[in-house]
Amino acid sequence: MRIAFYPGSFDPMTNGHVHVLEQSLALCDQLVVGIGVHPGKTPMFSFDERSGMIAEVVKAEFPQRSGDVTVVSFQGLVVEAAKDAGATVLVRGLRDGTDLDYEMQMAGMNRAMAPGITTVFAPAYPESRHITATLVRQIAKMGGDIMPFVPVVVQKALAARLSGA
Repeated sequence: MRIAFYPGSFDPMTNGHVHVLEQSLALCDQLVVGIGVHPGKTPMFSFDERSGMIAEVVKAEFPQRSGDVTVVSFQGLVVEAAKDAGATVLVRGLRDGTDLDYEMQMAGMNRAMAPGITTVFAPAYPESRHITATLVRQIAKMGGDIMPFVPVVVQKALAARLSGA
């Protein structure tokens, strides 16, 4: 059984994340989505909220594979979290050349630390190449329309969070 690990902050999940999930599921039997939890950062959504949104999106977008996706939290090195999950594949999304430069360095370091884990890159689809979670949060806070950038469940969660509900 091939297990892949897809790490990120997912704060919030975007359509770009969904596209990487789609590509990841084509590569593996089981996908572990790792939500990085950093003690020094305060995310907009808790781990449980992010995990719930990811689960809802997977059920809606990939119902036949929803049982093949789990969500875990991790701190520290991604390769250690991937090893803990039993993964042999580490999935990283790429939006542009800047991402590629950084991710190539990380792939080399990760390979040196964990030779049994292969990094694969999932290129962003053209329609999601420009989307970042940071920009989505900023647009939402300023009252802009985020529907083109996030799944419906995320749009609703952001609206509720920003309205104080």
